[in-house]
Amino acid sequence: MSTHMVGGWSPFHELTEENKEVFAKGIEGLVGVKYSPLVVATQVVAGQNYAFFCNAEVVSPGAQPYPAMVHMFSDLDGNVGITHIERLDY
Repeated sequence: MSTHMVGGWSPFHELTEENKEVFAKGIEGLVGVKYSPLVVATQVVAGQNYAFFCNAEVVSPGAQPYPAMVHMFSDLDGNVGITHIERLDY
């Protein structure tokens, strides 16, 4: 759990085991693109928001990786879902 004030985002940091579990639960069943999280920022609300900065790669021969931000929400019961995914320009 974050030690930051409610509503404020933490700085991006390396993933903890808990962050890795949330990410795995959130992308369960997602097909077509492989997301590999590098760092995460969190926001405490009525639950917790996550912003995972990832390397993303379409699951296709010759596909080039690209940066992406995967946003998730974990409610107070531990249910996790993707709120949106954005491809980042570089």
